[in-house]
Amino acid sequence: MKNIVKIAALALCCVGASVGMGTRAYADAPTLVVKAGDGEHSFTAADLLARPDNRNVTLTGTVIGDIYHHKVEYHAVPLLALLGNRPESHFDTVELQASDGFVSEIPLKLVERGAKDGAVAWLAVEDPAHPWPALPKETASAGPFYLVWQFPERSGVSREQWPYKVTRIALVESPDHRWPQLAVPAQFAGDAQVKRGHDVFAVQCIACHKMNGGGVGNVGPDLGQPMNVTQYFKDAGLRALIRDPHKVRTWPEQRMIGFQSSVISDADIDALLKYLHAMASAGGTNATSSSSAQ
Repeated sequence: MKNIVKIAALALCCVGASVGMGTRAYADAPTLVVKAGDGEHSFTAADLLARPDNRNVTLTGTVIGDIYHHKVEYHAVPLLALLGNRPESHFDTVELQASDGFVSEIPLKLVERGAKDGAVAWLAVEDPAHPWPALPKETASAGPFYLVWQFPERSGVSREQWPYKVTRIALVESPDHRWPQLAVPAQFAGDAQVKRGHDVFAVQCIACHKMNGGGVGNVGPDLGQPMNVTQYFKDAGLRALIRDPHKVRTWPEQRMIGFQSSVISDADIDALLKYLHAMASAGGTNATSSSSAQ
């Protein structure tokens, strides 16, 4: 009888331990926070994989941003559906924050175009039972949540608009509304090149860099303060840094990768430099003029 009691007690302990481990595993599962029109919600990978709108997504065509280069079939949910109702029209930007400090600011109109023959945005979800490959030079994958696009060429989706390791998605106001210091200075309002450079910054740079304190990304330094980047880099150095930063300077924690012409054209770099010089010129008497920085 004592042996039976001991066996029963051991069985209960094992069940309890199993339940406890399961509870801890569930509690420790990475979560995605989504803040949209109907409030803030948290999802685990299991939650999203169980959604009825979960689909198998295979990327085809010209895909510049996909970190896995077509080698992975994704289980994904449509980003638009995940955002839910969007009653507040002034929230015109989808902000996706990653665990590594990368923050992508994507115009909501770009996402909405997916319903009208544009690029289609999907939030890919890593199945814990079938993990994705590790990222280059890393031990971890791009998961558990990764924004991918079908037919990105239809809408000109950029590489920086493919954030991975996403932890939070929120509908927000556009960067210029939240951070007026990003806007084109008034004296350059009629300069189309400066405006184009501003737009390049908003897509390609703001994910990692602030400008005069404006922005959320903190992977790289602020490009406007305490000194504007054009005050300590010549234009030739900035061009080289954008194309291949490892040929300009290196350090153990360096994370910036180069931008090929398929991602940022020479004309876009010209415009970006004009924007940076304009911001320096508007920033005070210490700004370096465009001609002296050549």
